[in-house]
Amino acid sequence: MQFLSELPATMQAIEVDAGHQLQFVSRPLPALRSGEVLVKVAAAGVNRADLVQRAGFYPPPPGDSDILGLEVAGTVVAVAGDEDHHADAHWLGADVFGLVPGGGYAQYVRVPVAHLLQRPVEMPVTTAAGFAEVFLTAYQAMFSLGGLAAGQAVLLHAGASGVGTAAIALAKAAGAFVAVTVGSDDKAAACLALGADVAVNYKTTDFVTVLKDAVPQGFHVVVDPVAGDYLPKNLQLLALDGRIVVLAMLGGRTVPAFDLTQMFKKRGQLLCSTLRNRTDDYKSALIADFMQQFGLQLQSASLSPVIAQVLPWQQADHAHQLLAGNQLVGKVVLTVD
Repeated sequence: MQFLSELPATMQAIEVDAGHQLQFVSRPLPALRSGEVLVKVAAAGVNRADLVQRAGFYPPPPGDSDILGLEVAGTVVAVAGDEDHHADAHWLGADVFGLVPGGGYAQYVRVPVAHLLQRPVEMPVTTAAGFAEVFLTAYQAMFSLGGLAAGQAVLLHAGASGVGTAAIALAKAAGAFVAVTVGSDDKAAACLALGADVAVNYKTTDFVTVLKDAVPQGFHVVVDPVAGDYLPKNLQLLALDGRIVVLAMLGGRTVPAFDLTQMFKKRGQLLCSTLRNRTDDYKSALIADFMQQFGLQLQSASLSPVIAQVLPWQQADHAHQLLAGNQLVGKVVLTVD
């Protein structure tokens, strides 16, 4: 082990108790494994997956921390020292952000070196804390799985969410046409301001009718965290050889009548994907691919998550309530002290 400075033996963290409530506890500092660093957390992003885990339905991968939190920003304060990873010492003292499989709601967290991203000087630490999960999820859905290319059209459901707003930025940077569905006129206006070409309030408008008129050739990629009765609607809007990428089941786990004949006619693909339980190697490759395509925009801070609110981590429960209320545009971030 190589240290930036002397470290405490224990840290404060937020865990979920037996009644699904959040509570502060004292925990030992995470033990580093080969190829990992210890990050002193300055801020942590809040994601819907945290709410699902809190409710008891999204356990961490085996061997990973049961503490909530899938992304952090902070400073590297220790490096796992062995002869195969001695070069990792250059990360000591670096301001970083990145994905973690759990453990973000804590003063310290371990992170694989290959999952670290250097925080641009121009990017505030609270902004960086909300970057990795949404941008990498959006990148995976649209590009790694969806194969989105310049000149094609993408439909983003929940366009004002953290993933939705990140996806707007990436898709427009790649030269795609972007349509979103949202739950209010204010969210529609916000998405249009972020660069979306079309925004439809699904509560007041039949989005299938509007989007068929707006994009008669259909959408090459549909990114859908809703599922349920959205899947037959997605099929109506799908382009030839299009792909529907389902990220969650906010609209329910069962699907109404779904005519596979139409899928065959369009040679469509239906893909379901998560990110947290992917292997470290998969995440490393995803990050490398993301940096190859969008690294210059990241380092210039021209790509940035939309941060709706920043709260002290003592208000983590309120942050969860805000996210569950589904009224925000963008991310909620917790500052950690």
